[in-house]
Amino acid sequence: MTTDSRTTSATPGTAVGTSDQPAAPSRLRTILVLGALVALGPLTIDVYLPALPAITEDLGSTDSAVQFTLTGTLIGLAVGQLVIGPLSDSLGRRRPLIAGTMIHIVASLLCMIAPTVGILGVTRALQGFGAAAAMVIAIAIVRDLFDGRAAATVMSRLVLVMGVAPIVAPSLGSLVLIHGSWRGVFAGLAVVGAALMLVAMFLLKETLPEERRRPNEILPVLRTYGSLLGDRRFVVLVLVAGLGMSALFAYISGSSFVLQDGYGLGEQQFALVFGIGAVALISASQLNVLALQRFTPQRIVTVALVAMAASGAALIVTTTTGAGGIVGFMVPVLFVLASAGFVMPNSPALALSRHGEAAGTAAALLGAAQFGIGALIAPLVGVLGNDGPAMAIAMTGGATIALLALASVRSEKPVPADAI
Repeated sequence: MTTDSRTTSATPGTAVGTSDQPAAPSRLRTILVLGALVALGPLTIDVYLPALPAITEDLGSTDSAVQFTLTGTLIGLAVGQLVIGPLSDSLGRRRPLIAGTMIHIVASLLCMIAPTVGILGVTRALQGFGAAAAMVIAIAIVRDLFDGRAAATVMSRLVLVMGVAPIVAPSLGSLVLIHGSWRGVFAGLAVVGAALMLVAMFLLKETLPEERRRPNEILPVLRTYGSLLGDRRFVVLVLVAGLGMSALFAYISGSSFVLQDGYGLGEQQFALVFGIGAVALISASQLNVLALQRFTPQRIVTVALVAMAASGAALIVTTTTGAGGIVGFMVPVLFVLASAGFVMPNSPALALSRHGEAAGTAAALLGAAQFGIGALIAPLVGVLGNDGPAMAIAMTGGATIALLALASVRSEKPVPADAI
């Protein structure tokens, strides 16, 4: 495992590289601020989901074409993290964060006036690029401040905070649609971006001192990426993290069509059912904090992926046969999302534990893999039919590949428990 030059003997919950344990309010405020930042990505993705059928009709397009606007967002989130992560390792965390949030605001306003699906897809990609700054830098700050099991615990708390976004976002989108059009959804995202920019400016201190910053040059950045990609275990763990989220993206990309068109739910009913899925994910992420007291992150991820694959297989059966109707659809989905709630905090913490000396760049690769795989999953669900079986196949396939990838490094020396 790559050795981190910072002090790693801090007690759980202490800031890495410092001798004093942060006061509880300070740590709570940090988690809340970081949670708000990482929520910008999920909020940007989810808030317009109830509007997808309306966008299809208003712009005279097709379901598959409108679904590609979601793909554009995910591509922007992936590419943005690859660019902004290394910048944050050389310029510090605050400046790239503020600049990225400003890009998100401008892109949101452009989405609001997009005249065609093609232009909306481009502006959504730009919007995702801006949101990527908040997400990748928030994860890098976790690595700046926390180490060991404390990092996995804080990640679980962030999943809790950012998990509120998938619950609230579709309801907010539906509320806007009741009183206006889908364009108002993007006006609201611009307001949210402006609020988060103010939070970053006034409530978030710089966490990367100048002596730990990396050269702001292309070749060193490429060498850092090369070093990360040369670490086979890191690459596998990043792949597992991305595939672990693929089930979530399959649900996000297809749920509005399956639940509204397939099962006949209205916009408000869809928001409620979608929120129940988010509750399952959040609840599991918080049970993960308790599980970490008894089990290693590696073991938790393995068991969760097995459960995800089994639940996905059950979903294939119920959606193919129509057994149980919407209940037969939602019950396996809830188990899949709950399993993802255990995978999402632990797999990133496992991957990032190996490269604390380049936390921003490592977090960028991690985020790019997660959203890059999501960008592939969204159109895949559409190609497979944009229905329940299509979602089920995508979910099951992602979990199965992740299990096989994890098994490929099982024979290697595991990461010590006190280092992750």
